Amino acid sequence: MAYIEGSHHITLSVGHAQEDVDFHVQVLGLRFIKRTVLFDGSLPIYHLYYANANGDPSSVITTFPWAQAGKFGKRGTNQGREVLLSVPSASLEFWRRRLSEFDVDARDVEVFGKRRVAFEHPSGIEYLLVGNDGDEREGHAGNGVPPEHAIHGLHGLGVHVTTPDRTVEFATDTFYAQQGLVEQGDRVALQIGKQALGNHLEITVNRGDDQGTWHYGAGTLHHFAWNADTLQNQDEVKFEVEGAGYTDISELKDRKYFKSVYVRSPAGALFELAVTHADGGWDCDESPHELGQRFQLPEQFEDRREEILAALEPIDG
Repeated sequence: MAYIEGSHHITLSVGHAQEDVDFHVQVLGLRFIKRTVLFDGSLPIYHLYYANANGDPSSVITTFPWAQAGKFGKRGTNQGREVLLSVPSASLEFWRRRLSEFDVDARDVEVFGKRRVAFEHPSGIEYLLVGNDGDEREGHAGNGVPPEHAIHGLHGLGVHVTTPDRTVEFATDTFYAQQGLVEQGDRVALQIGKQALGNHLEITVNRGDDQGTWHYGAGTLHHFAWNADTLQNQDEVKFEVEGAGYTDISELKDRKYFKSVYVRSPAGALFELAVTHADGGWDCDESPHELGQRFQLPEQFEDRREEILAALEPIDG
């Protein structure tokens, strides 16, 4: 029987590369695990990866810095909107103070009766720190973030939609949502996959904003990847999604570190089914202790290394 293991990664279209590195590494204390380029298209754009201490699939944030290319998106409804990150519940006050010290506007919000800390990426993308006790994923300590407060990984994804019923139907009937709904006002939540953590999908009814953009463009959340676990299971999930009538789904794409297919959900949020395969993984081109230190290119771009590096903004970090 086909299934989804849980979350794999989340991918954002951000502004400039250096401000993105500074935000995720210096402010949030995440581990910089990979610097490479976007595989799609001919324009050289960075693809940057950040994670917890061990690079767990359910901890990874990846980014495309589009500002250098002059491409900007529009946040709105019918798209992914919020990056939800898991921290120890007792760490929320630490993070509110730390973010303020870095001149990041951090504020307390209440969601489903519990405190969260809300703030924004420099490009405007919304982030929420969610308190979770018993999260055994190891946070990355460093840059002033002690182990007891480090970010464990993803809590999940927040999407904004005009018709929430279609998204709930897709998630529960087609995408293997495992638990019942939790509701608060215009926001509902469910969990997709077998993991206990990192796999929350939170759906906000938003009929006030205009339609958000779906193309690559700084300031927008591009897609959320779910862990399909094995290539065979990935095929089975793909066949079941197509069999349910959701045919806006891609062919298999080799992303070197994992293999993926993409499906557009009914309300617009783009989902990915990712599998870290035997020939992939973060350490397929770097040792586990040296992740993120060297600029990596897929083989088809290697003969253009100097050209591509010259076209990209230099990164310090």
